[in-house]
Amino acid sequence: QVHVRESGGGLVQAGGSLRLSCVASGRTYHMGWFRQASGKEREFLAGISASGGQTSYADFVNGRFTISSNNAKNSVSLQMYSAQPDNTADYSCAASKVTWNTYQHLYDYWGQGIQVTVSS
Repeated sequence: QVHVRESGGGLVQAGGSLRLSCVASGRTYHMGWFRQASGKEREFLAGISASGGQTSYADFVNGRFTISSNNAKNSVSLQMYSAQPDNTADYSCAASKVTWNTYQHLYDYWGQGIQVTVSS
């Protein structure tokens, strides 16, 4: 069974930066980061191919998030820049055998999620 685990969440002040990390057990997968704010649907933020050579971002990201991978550690990171209160959400990492894009139903394994709270 594949286990996906996020780390690095917590409280950050508006304007600050935060780095989330995700580790998936087993083989190297395509990976994606998603978030779900209270009362809203889960949305795609960014994805990266298994090789680390290709990335995908939601249009609204606009440079405020960067995804990267460390294949030696089978881990993926999401760097948040200039955090804003509307970034407060539960952030989830997911692994896919076929995609690193927005299609949530194509992700096979999901982490439990980690809370990020941005204070104003």
